[in-house]
Amino acid sequence: MVGQKRSNDWGFPRWRAYGATARGATKVRLCDREGCNEAGDRPAPKAPNSKDRWYFCEPHAAEYNKNWNYFAGLSPEEAARRAKEEESGASAFRQSAQWQWAGPGDGTRSRDEMRALDVLELDPDAEFKDVKSAYRRLAKEHHPDTNAGNREAADKFQKVQAAYEVLRKAEERKTGKAA
Repeated sequence: MVGQKRSNDWGFPRWRAYGATARGATKVRLCDREGCNEAGDRPAPKAPNSKDRWYFCEPHAAEYNKNWNYFAGLSPEEAARRAKEEESGASAFRQSAQWQWAGPGDGTRSRDEMRALDVLELDPDAEFKDVKSAYRRLAKEHHPDTNAGNREAADKFQKVQAAYEVLRKAEERKTGKAA
């Protein structure tokens, strides 16, 4: 047994990939952003209609794509056609919302916001003016002054207030001004 090398073929699961014999390090491409040492695994075009690509990490890919205009240089008709083609290619994913596979809403609201809308008895696509009116209606209905001694009404009133606060803060973040 002296001089014998340990094998990676022992036990279950098998500790190496089938057909792999090298134990060397895996080569990782680094992010193309200057000074970044993360893995660059997200390709981004260097120019429109170019096959050349940058390879960024996730945060730098998001930063790079933030102001990218995929419809630059196209006429409005061409831009509409291209948008329709791209939308049709991903239509199967959008259709899943019909069956609520992806959950309710259009993906623009958080789970907390969706729960808050449920407390206020509103649809997932309700606007903030609807939120205000539902809050006022439910607050009047369940206010402790109008329901003295009713513990259930007091609990509902607190839930309505908390739900309104969640949606008010979300609206402030979205619009950048106090609601």
